[in-house]
Amino acid sequence: MAGLSNIIEDFIKELLKTAENDTIEIQRNEMAEQFECSPSQINYVLSTRFTPYKGYYVESRRGGGGYIKIIKVSIENNEEIYNIIVDTIGNSITKSKAYNIIEGLYEEDLINKREERIIKIAIANRTLIGSNEEKNILRANILKNILLTLIM
Repeated sequence: MAGLSNIIEDFIKELLKTAENDTIEIQRNEMAEQFECSPSQINYVLSTRFTPYKGYYVESRRGGGGYIKIIKVSIENNEEIYNIIVDTIGNSITKSKAYNIIEGLYEEDLINKREERIIKIAIANRTLIGSNEEKNILRANILKNILLTLIM
């Protein structure tokens, strides 16, 4: 199943690379037929691999084959970067969501591999002290400050 998910993800990313305005529209059922899978497999890929934390906005409408609009959020100026970082991270963030953001920034060449690894170590569970809730708050503060310093 993971292999098919990777194939579907790569296919959608290729479509986005050639799309005008970083936006594509697809039909869930047509994609499911193309990849010989159920529409729920397409939903799974979209909900786990095309999230706001990874730099995507997905608009979905049920019925009529399941229309889906996928937008790759591009970062065009420092104010936009600042707002995305602050709004997306918020006051608390889990390790998983934080890692998704970091990996997305690496994929967009906004940080390099070394910076990606350093940030992940700085916000890892074993680095932070406290309850899970306290770690998530501390992780959000550290991540926002590091990213704003690196990117701005």
